[in-house]
Amino acid sequence: MTESLVSIRGLSKVFQSEKGPVFAVQDVYLDIPKGDIVGLVGESGSGKTTLGRTLLRLIEPTSGDIVFDGNDMNSLDPSSLRALRRRMQIIFQDPIASLNPRLRVKEIISEGLVAHGVGSRKERTEKVAALLEEVGLQPEDMRRFPHEFSGGQRQRIGIARALALDPEFIVADESVSALDVSIQAQILNLLLDIRDQRGLTMLFIAHDLSVVEYLCDLVAVMYLGRIVEIGPSQDVYSSPSHPYTRSLLSAIPEPKPGLNSERELLQGDIPSPLNPPTGCVFRTRCKYALDSCAETIPTLVKLDKKHKSACLRLSEIS
Repeated sequence: MTESLVSIRGLSKVFQSEKGPVFAVQDVYLDIPKGDIVGLVGESGSGKTTLGRTLLRLIEPTSGDIVFDGNDMNSLDPSSLRALRRRMQIIFQDPIASLNPRLRVKEIISEGLVAHGVGSRKERTEKVAALLEEVGLQPEDMRRFPHEFSGGQRQRIGIARALALDPEFIVADESVSALDVSIQAQILNLLLDIRDQRGLTMLFIAHDLSVVEYLCDLVAVMYLGRIVEIGPSQDVYSSPSHPYTRSLLSAIPEPKPGLNSERELLQGDIPSPLNPPTGCVFRTRCKYALDSCAETIPTLVKLDKKHKSACLRLSEIS
């Protein structure tokens, strides 16, 4: 059994707004095994980004436990948390907004090194040069500004920045969604190479299920702040059990036009986290919903060794 680098237990995040509490993440349980890439998928507004940032404690959780390599992150004092941050980093979605336009690439990538007092100025310069080569850029690029690069190149700079402190865990938040399809493939292959060479563990947040299938070992499907299905990528894609997962997979364009695949179209929009449905959060859009779905919150039930799903009617729709 693979040891988990990150374990989340009952994690919830509730924001307070003028209109009332916003239930962004609700009672999430998730294990991220060492060396694996776990994909977190769902529609916009599902809480994926909030979950990713909360488990890094960039956003403070409302309740629940986050354990990183045996360390309870909620109980760490500021000094201990700062030391632990060297081991975890994030790649942001927007390769333009996430890079300071006033700084040269050398300054952007070395910010973390400077903040943690790593190396001399010469050693940091050498480190930046090596990182640029690792992500497919040239060492001399360190003297340029972000606006002098394409979108794909900017994302490579963002990846180099995330790697600067030699982390063990990276949250990649929609890190290819803003890129052209051909550039997406290059970045995905780069992430796979980096994972293999460095032994990294990743949480890859995305809404494109075809990308997740290519990249990830495990897939967690999130809807309105809750994990509704999780399992090995092959199992989830070949035997999806939750109605929401089935709907998402059926929306993937077929590579061969003319195939008569049955579409499971979702009706309406995702409900507001200001007023989530009682019971099963997916019931308002589910064609299998029962009256009891409004009263009972389904828990993740084991279907196979690692495949779990949260639905009160699993036996009927599987």
